[in-house]
Amino acid sequence: QVQLVESGGGLVQPGGSLRLSCAASGLSLDYYHIGWFRQAPGKEREKVSCISRDGITYYDNSVSGRFTISRDSAKNMVFLQMTYLKPEDTAVYYCATVDMWRTLKYGTECRPQSSGYWGQGTQVTAAA
Repeated sequence: QVQLVESGGGLVQPGGSLRLSCAASGLSLDYYHIGWFRQAPGKEREKVSCISRDGITYYDNSVSGRFTISRDSAKNMVFLQMTYLKPEDTAVYYCATVDMWRTLKYGTECRPQSSGYWGQGTQVTAAA
């Protein structure tokens, strides 16, 4: 059975940091590009960051310079280090398998796989 399980969410003050983890079982993340997405109450899901099988990264403009995505093949995990958190970062964060590609005009892009895998999400709240 394939599972992606997120962890590491919590409540943090604005300006604080959290590290999210995405652990996989039943599949090797070495064969997948992985992305982080988030959804705030009443809002549509949005893309946060992606990492390719060989370490190429994508960041949404809203998190670029504050968040860092990484992967650890030995642990079969992907991480999202979040720093300088803002109240607008508050959301449920999900990891998922993604498609990634590069264009001359837009650079690196990613989107969820049409028949991919998703985790159950972890809540991140940045509030005083």
